[in-house]
Amino acid sequence: MTETHIPFTGVVRALPASTPFVGPEALERIRGAKFDARIGANESAFGMSPKAKAAIVAEIERASWYGDPENYELREALAAHHGVSMDEICVCAGIDNIFSVVVRMVVSPGVPVVTSLGAYPTFNYQVNGNGGVLKTVPYHRDMEDPEALLAAARNEGAPLIFIANPDNPMGTWHDADTIQRMIDGVTPGKLLVLDEAYIEFAPEGTAPPLDTSNPNVIRTRTFSKAHGMAGMRIGYAIGHKDLITGMNKIRNQFEVTRLSQVAALASLHDPDFVRHVVTEVEAGKAEINTLADRHNFIALPSATNFVAVDVGNGDKARAILKALDAEGVFIRMPGVPVLDRCIRVTVGTKQDRALFTEAFDKVIAEL
Repeated sequence: MTETHIPFTGVVRALPASTPFVGPEALERIRGAKFDARIGANESAFGMSPKAKAAIVAEIERASWYGDPENYELREALAAHHGVSMDEICVCAGIDNIFSVVVRMVVSPGVPVVTSLGAYPTFNYQVNGNGGVLKTVPYHRDMEDPEALLAAARNEGAPLIFIANPDNPMGTWHDADTIQRMIDGVTPGKLLVLDEAYIEFAPEGTAPPLDTSNPNVIRTRTFSKAHGMAGMRIGYAIGHKDLITGMNKIRNQFEVTRLSQVAALASLHDPDFVRHVVTEVEAGKAEINTLADRHNFIALPSATNFVAVDVGNGDKARAILKALDAEGVFIRMPGVPVLDRCIRVTVGTKQDRALFTEAFDKVIAEL
């Protein structure tokens, strides 16, 4: 094979040719058939707000135009919604894109970054892709460990720390006081990324009050989960105006489409729809908990739109995933020990849940 001579950077040359996730579409191509129940990617099974759909239809004739690079109307509405200033909001193409911008903003090649071992892998992907060096802290009782993360940042001299609350992949969460102590413990010159993608599903008292006067924390929210707009790719960051200015210096100005902007704005003005989704998810989680209990498995308490079910060990979890795949059911599992003793099931529609229950009962009986 002829060697190619491409002027890759040292960072790119050192990276594996991989992505953080194998998508369900790729798995369907491998298996040669569509999944009957797609409940593995934490997408919303309940669609988007009717108001968002109507806004897309109304705007479709202008989809040939670029979106407003300032995301002005959406930022204005988000600022009013959260009680902050417009210059303390940055809209991007999903939280994953926010991670990319934040990492590029503060991490140079060789710089250490602290996260939890087994936490949301796309953050790691962005750090690796920028040449940062990941330093990981183990989970404690299936929860990210704020004190250990802060200690690791001090010991490693890391300028960037990541935590998700509620957490993916375990669904666990800390209360607002615990997270506020973590925020208060971040020393000047360091930045905490607090990912709150699932905050709409969390109990009252999970999120500490927003304080955009603090330049040591940036909080990320999304329209992908409770708003049902994962495919529209739209999320936002809330932070000190100087942090947001830094993000605006390097973000792709035209990344958020016109359709995404109008849909997100309409969904933001439809809180009844979001409450409906949260109610449906709670009912679905209760069904998954009951199913797990029937098979003598442990369903972890969840403040998200999924449930992590402890099936005993990683080998058994992988066997269950493989068998469910054969039955046409797509779920996922955490990727590292000891978290990999769990499977992770997104709450689907009633039909999805019925298919999952039937397949799960069959698979467990056969295994």
